[in-house]
Amino acid sequence: MAIKQEHLGRDEQIVTTMRTHGKVLIWPAVVLIVMGSLLGFAIALLPPDWQPWGTYAAVALFLLVVIGAVVLPFLRWLTSTYTITDRRIVTRRGIINKTGHDLPLRRINNVNYERSLTDRLLGCGTLILETAAGQPLTLPDVPHVERVHVTINDLLYDMHGAPDTSDE
Repeated sequence: MAIKQEHLGRDEQIVTTMRTHGKVLIWPAVVLIVMGSLLGFAIALLPPDWQPWGTYAAVALFLLVVIGAVVLPFLRWLTSTYTITDRRIVTRRGIINKTGHDLPLRRINNVNYERSLTDRLLGCGTLILETAAGQPLTLPDVPHVERVHVTINDLLYDMHGAPDTSDE
């Protein structure tokens, strides 16, 4: 969920809000398919004298694995957002315990991105925002990372103004 309007400063505008790339849901989807298949095979192959407790045990094991390997990653993805405003970069994460980080644009010295082959195929990447403090803010799995990179650079350029070329 994006940050609420009431959490913005006076005259602050949201430029873009995004979740991490959906690639983080690929393995949970695979686990769900495999576990569903295994549950079906387990129930079909259970000896009749193990009924109904064998079915209950198989379903309980299925539910435990699905909650841990499918539901929790989905909820983490659903509650992790990156928001770019005309003043700051805002990250929010957390299902029950919420964590957030705000980085004012004026503190950013350098904006980089990294894209592996897989990231290039899926259209995402890692955005690295460097500050003078030496602790870069790394945002993994940013969708359309090159476009976001350009957006942040444009905001920084607008904030700091065009370089002085009057001596040329």
